[in-house]
Amino acid sequence: MAETPLRIWVDADACPRVIKDILYRAAERRKIRLILVANSRFPVPKSEFIDFMQVGAGFDKADLAIVEQARSGDLVITTDIPLAAGVIEKGGLGLSPRGELFTPDNIRSRLTMRDFLDEMRGSGVMTGGPSALGARDRQEFANQLDRLLTGRGY
Repeated sequence: MAETPLRIWVDADACPRVIKDILYRAAERRKIRLILVANSRFPVPKSEFIDFMQVGAGFDKADLAIVEQARSGDLVITTDIPLAAGVIEKGGLGLSPRGELFTPDNIRSRLTMRDFLDEMRGSGVMTGGPSALGARDRQEFANQLDRLLTGRGY
């Protein structure tokens, strides 16, 4: 049986534009289906490889749509750990805009840390947020994406 072609899903509401631009170029160059999912419409390049899916307003609507439609071998671009876990459960992988790869080997510990920090914030402890996405983060994302796609033969 032939391997199902890779699809890249993007949690697009929270994805930085510079990361979307890297993904647009990768989709065109490697002829890979890229699906951006968001609550609100925004312009995407016209391409046979790039699709936009608008979902209704509401908490986690985009995440739920991605998990529902993802299949084994797909890749999701997200900072949302539960979303990455849902795709991994279906046999896919997750990649953050900073280039952190979410896999079956590390997703449980990432979920545990996320839940711990969420609990601390809920009790009033200021945990701070992530730093702004920098040039090093963008380069790490591009490198990790390239390794993943090259490893799959794209």
